[in-house]
Amino acid sequence: MEPKLFLGLDASTQGLKCTLIDEALQIVYECALNFDRDLPQFKTQGGAHVGSDGLTVTSPAAMWVAALDLLLEQMKADGAPLASICTISGSGQQHGSVWLRYGAAERMAQLDASQPLGAQLGDIFAIADSPIWMDSSTGPQCQAREAALGGAQATATLTGSRAYERFTGNQIAKVYEQQPDNYAATERICLVSSFMASLLKGGYAPIDVSDGSGMNLMDIRTQTWSSQALACTAPDLESKLGPIVASHTEIGGLHPYFVSRYGFSPQARLIAWSGDNPNSLAGLRLQEPGDVAISMGTSYTVFGFLREAQPSATEGHIFVNPVDPEAFMAMVCYKNGALVRDRIRDAVAEGSWSTFSALVAESPVGNDGNIGFYIHDPEITPPLRTTGIRRFNAAGEAVPVFSPATECRAVVEGQCLSMRLHGANIGFAPKRILATGGASVDQEMLRVLSNVFGVPVFVAEKSDSASLGAAYRAMHGWHCAVGGRFVAFGEALGDESGLVCAMRPDAAAHRCYSEMITRYAQLEKKLLAADL
Repeated sequence: MEPKLFLGLDASTQGLKCTLIDEALQIVYECALNFDRDLPQFKTQGGAHVGSDGLTVTSPAAMWVAALDLLLEQMKADGAPLASICTISGSGQQHGSVWLRYGAAERMAQLDASQPLGAQLGDIFAIADSPIWMDSSTGPQCQAREAALGGAQATATLTGSRAYERFTGNQIAKVYEQQPDNYAATERICLVSSFMASLLKGGYAPIDVSDGSGMNLMDIRTQTWSSQALACTAPDLESKLGPIVASHTEIGGLHPYFVSRYGFSPQARLIAWSGDNPNSLAGLRLQEPGDVAISMGTSYTVFGFLREAQPSATEGHIFVNPVDPEAFMAMVCYKNGALVRDRIRDAVAEGSWSTFSALVAESPVGNDGNIGFYIHDPEITPPLRTTGIRRFNAAGEAVPVFSPATECRAVVEGQCLSMRLHGANIGFAPKRILATGGASVDQEMLRVLSNVFGVPVFVAEKSDSASLGAAYRAMHGWHCAVGGRFVAFGEALGDESGLVCAMRPDAAAHRCYSEMITRYAQLEKKLLAADL
């Protein structure tokens, strides 16, 4: 019997990656390319171009076209078993938009397998440079949206988030205001995810509801475009966005171009692509209320499974869940993550992680009441613009310096307390935490994390990449299509595997942090008030 394989692709900010899995969820092939290194003709830095204003950040849309051909060429050259792939899904960096001119769908439908994609599709864009998630140039449009929808909380209640500068709806409003001719010339506005799916389909692919939740345009409860949100953005917008579908939806087959040029099976089917954050949730197999992941990279992200939505006007995001259409996922983002720990390590721990961890270990739980706030870059959560380090003693008095051990524990405890505080504000009630990213190898970090939340902390044996999540979603969508019904994600993928319990909480330490978090919240409010 022919093996069944499932392909996940991830168009991230910096590159394009693929992960191919079998029915046992084993990775059978992976490869990746880097935009800066492998496609130097686009002259990107970190996969992007930053405008002279420092706020406008874009990526060349044609780069994603060239990248798809280059990656598939590598897969074919490596002998990847493309003919055995049943379904393909994917991940795209959330919020990015791709603007296609009238006639683009016909051009994609008429692909010639003797020519690369870039040579045939280089001029299908109404706007050559796509706004991406790092863009922060739409402040006026965000203000206008919240005014039109009844305020920040009303916007969040409707769309899952208050108006954020990087969100696609606000980028669309800016294009309509500042480039009306280009807006008029646009037939379809895709997300990065639905654009990549469109290339494979050879025609316009729908936006999925989970990635669509990050646009400030969708009603997260009805899972349809909101007429109110569309009306305050731009005219004739629904026709330009096209349909929106559940994340597990089969959206068609591969264009014959990919069968002829690369050797895919003509029976291979496409499952709707989604955003990188939803695919990360799928990749970590968070599928029950109480499942919370904390990604501790350069920045920190807390995300997890929710049965009920609790949108906030001040923090976090609520998306439709990519693996359960009747549930939600919530996310809280921090700019000041591992980078801040790096700086404290260099300043007081001789640049050594082992020394840093030893200093944390020698200081007491609760740090004798000392609390620190470490803001190197203007923070998202909480929204603090003033940078610097603020230190407070047990009496709540500002102090200029901590001892090295107190400093190391303060940065770790402060980050964990903040994640507990703000996660609770949007509905997180963790039963377990899955820690990923570079800091997840630090045992003292995991110990504090477990004690602050009072739940076990697990680590994953497999990669937590969005491409792995996309491969899982390809398999999930295949089961749903074959069964003719929605199949639970856990049922499709089988018993949970690949998680190792790395730390269990100490009851006394958890009680200490549960008392400490009240003081932490009070100090944070003072900082926010002073920041206005």
